[in-house]
Amino acid sequence: MHDATATRKIPLSIGRLILFLVLGLFAAVYLLPLFIMVITSFKTLDEVRAGNLLALPTAPTFAPWVKAWSEACIGMSCGGMAPYFWNSVKMVIPAVAISTAIGALNGYALALWKFRGANVIFALILFGCFIPFQIVLLPMARTLGVLQLASSTPGLILVNTVYGLAFTTLFFRNSFVAFPQELVKSATVDGAGFFQIWSKIIMPNSIPVLVVTVIWQFTNIWNEFLFGATFSASGTQPLTVALNNLVNSSTGVREYNVHMAAALIAAIPTLLVYVLAGRHFVRGLMAGAVKG
Repeated sequence: MHDATATRKIPLSIGRLILFLVLGLFAAVYLLPLFIMVITSFKTLDEVRAGNLLALPTAPTFAPWVKAWSEACIGMSCGGMAPYFWNSVKMVIPAVAISTAIGALNGYALALWKFRGANVIFALILFGCFIPFQIVLLPMARTLGVLQLASSTPGLILVNTVYGLAFTTLFFRNSFVAFPQELVKSATVDGAGFFQIWSKIIMPNSIPVLVVTVIWQFTNIWNEFLFGATFSASGTQPLTVALNNLVNSSTGVREYNVHMAAALIAAIPTLLVYVLAGRHFVRGLMAGAVKG
């Protein structure tokens, strides 16, 4: 009996070992570019040119990071990535907060306050998830011109907020559909109004979908390039546009170590968000945040 049980366990162990090896291989291939970026950003330019891409730096230096942050020339300006980093921060935080709050209100109204035409309105909002960025460039440029927000940070906040509303509404509406209607009815009978129910009952019990939406919006807006390149001026450009300009404005000597450091500076905020809140993001997805 003991031998038979041991025999049955052997294929299972081999199967798990093969699975881990395959997953490890895929993880290594996926993380290889990041590894190359990190080690290159700590090398001198001479070492980058003479050495192997996969070789560790012989004399690690933070000089490429310092230059990328505060000294690199981007276009006609030589102040590094720092001002563009803060441009992105000033754009992302309000855009994420506003689009998340409005999406939560939209989802609340569409899911729990049934009214005639709610499904049609939701379908029209959902259609916005499938509109390519390029289609809205001209009408959005006209709108920003009329509102006198062209080439400004508030203009970028408006653009990213409007474009993200379809996704935030989708997330919250599909999550709120499963919310117990009895709680809403009881609160209504007790005299609670629309915003009281939303702020004191719905949102405190909707943390998973809130986390999913915030992470989704933060990642999309921070990494967005097309709107930033189209609707910003030299003093309001976000970090992604500055990174592109840094690489393309390099003439003669290509400072690959500085470019890698600048790319990592642009990637660190989203990496931190997923490292710190990735577990909650997965839990939110599993809780049905994006299910119909």
